[in-house]
Parts: sequence; structure tokens; C-alpha cells
Amino acid sequence: MHQLSIASISFRQSKELKIIMKHFLYKVILTDNPSPHLSLPLEASMEGAGKAAFGTIEAPCTVAFHDQPQDAMKMSKGLAELLHFFPVQKTNILLHEGTIHLGPLFGIFTAGFTDSILRPAGERSLFFAKLLSIDSAAGMPSFLFGAHHINWEKGIVNGFIYGKDGWEQRHLPLPSVVYDRLPNRRLENHRALKLVKARLTKEYAIPWYNPGFFNKWEIHQLLIKDSTARRYLPETILHPSLSQLEQLLSDYRSVYLKPVNGSLGNGIFQLMYSREDAMYYSRHRDPDSGENKLRKYPALEHFFKHSFQGKHLENYLAQQGIKLEKFQQCPIDFRVHTNKDRTNEWKVTAIAAKISGRGSATTHLNNGGIVKTLEELYSEPKDRLLALDELTSAAICLSRSIDGSIDGMIGEIGFDLGIDNNGRVWMFEANSKPGRSIFDHPKLKTADINARRHTVDYALYLAERAIKNPEDLPL
Repeated sequence: MHQLSIASISFRQSKELKIIMKHFLYKVILTDNPSPHLSLPLEASMEGAGKAAFGTIEAPCTVAFHDQPQDAMKMSKGLAELLHFFPVQKTNILLHEGTIHLGPLFGIFTAGFTDSILRPAGERSLFFAKLLSIDSAAGMPSFLFGAHHINWEKGIVNGFIYGKDGWEQRHLPLPSVVYDRLPNRRLENHRALKLVKARLTKEYAIPWYNPGFFNKWEIHQLLIKDSTARRYLPETILHPSLSQLEQLLSDYRSVYLKPVNGSLGNGIFQLMYSREDAMYYSRHRDPDSGENKLRKYPALEHFFKHSFQGKHLENYLAQQGIKLEKFQQCPIDFRVHTNKDRTNEWKVTAIAAKISGRGSATTHLNNGGIVKTLEELYSEPKDRLLALDELTSAAICLSRSIDGSIDGMIGEIGFDLGIDNNGRVWMFEANSKPGRSIFDHPKLKTADINARRHTVDYALYLAERAIKNPEDLPL
């Protein structure tokens, strides 16, 4: 009987090291040989090769090298069974110290599973299917799993893979790297799910990236300390008092009240003061009817009493209103996606304009907003290129600043940025698990694929680093 071993290594803090290991991408040919055997093209020759690894499972095997075919490796049925390797068209191989690492194996961690094999993650199944398809095309076997799918005693996962015949559930090794896609903050703080992360990262030394939703105030506090990033921040006050709101309205005429841990535009109020009639106005989306409401108040105290029952804004922050560029009299902001690439560098992968709906406090699509590309928004090429350059510079600067200031590893950020009437860029929000609604636009399909591909590239970077220099990875 061949002994299997579960990799166990330790991590230390570092975000700067860049590693590109020698690796190859090959088609996979499975043979009927019952013994553990692997044959690779001659270009992948490595002295002392005697083990194969898939995820956290390693197994001894005989290794040979062949002239033909030059674009494929041959794996025996016996080795595939030992490694729990599942059929894929092609896979990366990483060579390190006598071990041939296959994949690496990419695990996407989430919650909210259904009993349906057709839609195991409910409405999010299509998103995950697209991501897994891109992973497979890039030679990174991937699967979807949750806490209850792990068999800790055996060190395997009963995860979901996606192929030409749809979803399939099968036994797999624990992954080489984990991409956190928990859907909300409540689940993120669930004790059982936190224990899974702790165990996989500490006991198995598996890189886990994009942990945690951003807190608006914490991100603001981090960025305000960075001289290169603070210029993008509107004036912001946590738990604003009545007098502080009065001062903000006096200075800017418009203020946004936002829940510190809110998302999708829920709970946001736009406050305005009209000097002409000395009245206060509030605009928000009614959570029950979904309709946009505009209300008028003679005093700010009346707004507090009506909207917050006179309570303090303990879980809110107030943000300076900005006079944004408009399209057909409607304010515009921009969703900018950034992703890390194979070399651990931040890249802008998508930019889309979001135009607010009539009477809406925000540009969120569930509140009547619409998406346009920069080409659709700017008729003049020079205006489009200027906006592209300014938004790109801001997003990269902000990404680097956030990445350098928080614990853990992040591979993607979705920014809500705005450009005011003077051409200045402002940051309204940063999202660690950005939504994908802008990619429903038919002209943003390529950007969608690009963003997903970068997710795979960064996972490959982390897996390589965990193999070669595990002591330099943060927990």
C-alpha cells in the first residue's frame, strides 16, 4: 500500500516576494496502468522526481519522460485514484524538489448550498460555473465546497466540480489554495465557518485569500493615513451628531448617510439643504416597497425622528456629497475592478459607468441605475482616455494602499469612484467581494473573462509561493 501524506507547513508575514516557478501546461491522458506512474514530456525533465501531489495529497510514483506527445502528460489510473485526481482536459504542473505538483487544486469556499445538483449554490451557481470553467481552461482543476463537505479524518472534500455535463459531486483532496466567496457578513462571522478557515490555514498551511468584508470606516481610517491615497477620500464622519451633519450640509449642501457595514445601497440616505426655501430634503429607497422616496423637513431633527426614531447614528457614517459628472442630468459614478495578477501586482480589469436612476440616491442597479461603457459615455476619445487614465491611477493607488495596510491576502477589489465637475476623482466605497452586475452588459463580457482569469492567475501565484517559500506567506 502506498503511503499518502498531508502537506503541513508554516507561514510568516510578507507581501513583497515575487515567485515564478518553472511550470508547464499539458493535456492529460489517463492510462489503464494500475500502478502509480506519471510520464511527462522531455522538457519537464527533473532529477530525482519520485512523488506527485494534488492539493494536499502526495503519493510516491514512478516518473518517466517521453518524446511524444510533447503537449501532453500521461497519468496512470492507479496514481489518479491515489491522488483523487479527476478528469480534466489539461493541467499545470509545478516542479519542486522531486515533487510534481499537479494543478494546483483551486477550492472556492462558500455557504448557502441547496439540495439540487443542477444548482448547488442556488442563484450563484451560474457565477461559480463560469469561474470553474475558466479555471479548468487555464489548467487549474477547481471545485466548490462548504464547511459541511470536509471530512477532516480522511483529509478529503466532497466538493462540486463543473464540466461539460454540468455539476458533479466527488471526493477530492483539500485544495492547494482557497478563494473565499462567502455571500454575506452574517455567514462570515459564523463560528463554524471561521473554524474551517483557521484549521485549513494553520494546520494545513493552505493560502486563503479575500477573507472578510470591508468595513467602510476601517478602510477610510487606513487610507486617510496614506498621503498618496487620502486625496481620493471625501470628508467622512463616524456616528455623526446633529451639529456635525449641520456643518457638513453647510459646507457641501449635500451629505450621504451610509451604514458602516451596508451593501447594495441598502439603508443609504442622501440629505440636502436648500437655502432658497430653508428646508431639508432626504432621498432614499424604501426597503419595503423598493420605491425611491423624497421627503421634506423644516428641521434636521424632524428627519432624525422620522427616519431613525430620534436615535443616534451609531452604525452610520456621514460622507461629503460630491457634485459628480452627469449623463442626461443624472449623476455618474464608476465601478472599477482591480485584480492581482500572476506576479502579485494590481491591475485594473474592468471599468464601467453607473448612471443613477431618476430620483435615486445612488447609482445601484437595483435602484434604477444603468450601466454604460466608457465608449458609450464619452463621445470624444480624448475625454474617454483622460477618464480611463485618472480612474486607473486612482484604483491602483487605492488597491496598493489597502493591500499594504490590512492583514491577510486579497486578490480583488471593487471600487465605487466618482469624477466631479472639476475632473477630480473620489472614492466612495471599496468592496472586497465585488458584485458582478456590471458584467451583464454585453460589451463587458471580455472584461468579465479578464477579471475571472486574474482570479485564477493570483491563485496560481499563491499556490506556487506556498510550495516554494511557504514561510513567506501571511496567515
